[in-house]
Amino acid sequence: MEDTNVDAPTVREDAAAPPPGDAEPLTGDSELNLGDTEAAVGNVGDEAELDEEQQEKEPMTGASEWASEASPPAAGGETNGSVKLKMEDEEVKFTGLSKEELLRVAGTPGWVRTRWTLLVLFWLSWLLMLVGSVLIILKAPPCRDLPDSHWWNHGPLYRLRDVRVFSDMQDLRGVERRMDYLKQLNVKGLLIGPIHEAPPNNALSLRFEQISSDLGTMNQFKSLISTAHKKGISVVLDLTPNYQGSTGPWFSNDSITIVAEKLKSALVFWMDQGVEGFLFSGTDLVSNSVPSLWTDIRNIIQNGTESRPGRRVLMGLSEFSSVDHVSSLLSSSGVDLLLSPLLSSGSGGFAGPAEVLDSVQTLCASHSQLNLAWSLGGAEVHLASAVGPALVRLYQLLLLTLPGTPVFNYGDEVGLMDQVEWAERRSSLSFFRSVATLRVKERPLLFGDFLPLSNSSSLLSYVRVWDRGARYLVAFNWGSEEAELVQAGRAELPQQAEVVASTDTSLSDGEVELGALRIGPQQATLLRFNIK
Repeated sequence: MEDTNVDAPTVREDAAAPPPGDAEPLTGDSELNLGDTEAAVGNVGDEAELDEEQQEKEPMTGASEWASEASPPAAGGETNGSVKLKMEDEEVKFTGLSKEELLRVAGTPGWVRTRWTLLVLFWLSWLLMLVGSVLIILKAPPCRDLPDSHWWNHGPLYRLRDVRVFSDMQDLRGVERRMDYLKQLNVKGLLIGPIHEAPPNNALSLRFEQISSDLGTMNQFKSLISTAHKKGISVVLDLTPNYQGSTGPWFSNDSITIVAEKLKSALVFWMDQGVEGFLFSGTDLVSNSVPSLWTDIRNIIQNGTESRPGRRVLMGLSEFSSVDHVSSLLSSSGVDLLLSPLLSSGSGGFAGPAEVLDSVQTLCASHSQLNLAWSLGGAEVHLASAVGPALVRLYQLLLLTLPGTPVFNYGDEVGLMDQVEWAERRSSLSFFRSVATLRVKERPLLFGDFLPLSNSSSLLSYVRVWDRGARYLVAFNWGSEEAELVQAGRAELPQQAEVVASTDTSLSDGEVELGALRIGPQQATLLRFNIK
């Protein structure tokens, strides 16, 4: 009969004996149960599976267990690049590649090719951008060259015929103390005098090199010159010989030769004092009567001397009101600037749109704008007296935007005339300063081309253009009713422009629609725009 009893487990002799005192005798209650054994084996299998999962969760360092033990983690129990994540109540830690592993990966052929490809693409793109920039520069139209200009082409000139009316001191010291005021007006030159000793109609008593005693002294004049130069203002001296007489600016025809000879030595004297130009009335008379002496005078002034090298301005004053006569004299006399009453010869006593446009176009067609000068009123008449207080700012804007050098008489900046309110004077002064500042800074207003837009019996408009920068549109309405600005002519206009200065108080600073722009009666407007 087959024994069905379960054999007791075999005990190895080398098995560890239980510690003394802990062993208990086997009893029936302590016999191994087969079911319990199978459960224990199952638990061991489960633990093995957990160990495999745990290994997958361990840091992917690829190092052996002994290496991990030899290299303890950094403070806090973490290594460089480790990240902890919590997943279903379990904390899982991921650690990035070590430096050694990154170096091994970086040296693989794939990464080497990638780096070289990116490097080549970077330098290739940089080279293409460089080539593109060079092509843009080469194909861009060249900037327009500035003309060979002089100081008198860079801002308005201020004429002071009688120094006694310029300040309470009534002499040259008072003029010197007003230099800060002239600098604020952006004046580039002061036309002063005549101040020399010249008894009326007496050529023999003429003293070019002496200052009239009631006007000041030579030391005062030298101090004035020094202060003016510090302010960036050049001084031009009116040396018209017979400025107080009635027989003509050069006395009689018989005395022209004697006077011209005296003048030559006087020019050198005044240039040594720092004078940077001279003004003569009756230019047509002396240039035609004694052409050889006039040539000597020109050479002294325009070529300088050994002690005072450099060019100085030679200005002439003519009574011709015909544009053809002015153009002819400008060519024959060789002066740098010629003052004339061109703008004071209109049908109403001063030039309107038609006269202004005809004068500008005629002179610009035959002469450089660097030789043109514009003034109103003459030496004895103020601008406000010539055109009326209401049109002072209109003509200020006209003179400051025409191609050429604007010349203003003392007081024109404030609309000086009898019985003019001080509020109006301050307004005219502020307007003059703002436009004069633009004049000395903006190349279109200094040297730009003159492009007429429209011309009627009451409206004149034109554009001043220099190269590809900002352009200035100027519009004047001499009429008694509003006038619409007509967009026609040689200049291409945009839809909008910026109001820079205006005598019309209804036009505020900012953008305006040119197609709908209307200029008020006896008003003027200066606008700026860019061509894209």
